Amino acid sequence: MTCLLIIDSGNTAIKWGVSDKSNWIEKGVVTQIHRDSLEVIWKKIPEPSQITIANVAGSLAEQSLILIFKQLYWTANVNWVFSKSYQCGVKNFYDTPSQLGIDRWAALIAAWRMKRQGCLVVCVGTTMTVDMLSNQGEFMGGIIMPGFDLMQSALVNQTALLNYPSKGRFQELPRNTQDAMISGAVRALIGAVEQMYRELTKNLNCPNPICIISGKGAQVVLPYIGIDCKEWVDDLVLEGLRIISLEDSSALLT
Repeated sequence: MTCLLIIDSGNTAIKWGVSDKSNWIEKGVVTQIHRDSLEVIWKKIPEPSQITIANVAGSLAEQSLILIFKQLYWTANVNWVFSKSYQCGVKNFYDTPSQLGIDRWAALIAAWRMKRQGCLVVCVGTTMTVDMLSNQGEFMGGIIMPGFDLMQSALVNQTALLNYPSKGRFQELPRNTQDAMISGAVRALIGAVEQMYRELTKNLNCPNPICIISGKGAQVVLPYIGIDCKEWVDDLVLEGLRIISLEDSSALLT
């Protein structure tokens, strides 16, 4: 069976999936600090005909993955993907298109393939990215900011009297320090999403866009975002990489 191995090597975790032409066969995730365990895990999957990788975790993560492939004696072509000026129906208006993070680019491609209309694409992980996609499939711009855990860590590390709020929760009117820290981070995140949504609908003339939210931290903010047309999508980046991989390997899958 022809199969593709799709890898999203993020800042804190590596998500991966095995796909044929139409469907996901298997998926998994490991943290970056435990990435060596992938050699054992991947021994149990069919040898892929092509490997597609998006890596935003630096050269050490890249070299570790290359070593694992060698130890598995895989002979598949390894495609390290990067953002382009145009791909899979999406046009990239970043000042330097190749410098757009490949995770953001893959998420935009997945959103466009799913909806074919204007979208606000939100990925919540170590950082949160909020990117604007027009009704014509054009990436118009976006923001990067600290994610929920990164905000909490910054407060704890840069102040003398604050501890990580393990028991805090979101409150409209916080009345203790732990709730105040949790609520402040959540409000910062949802405020950024809602401002970018207004920017997309008003200044970029994209009425009724869909807000697509993905990432391991999505559930922290999703209940509080004041946008009616919103949708949670699991593994949006991985799905975008699968679309890219299928386009790149169309000759293999005939």
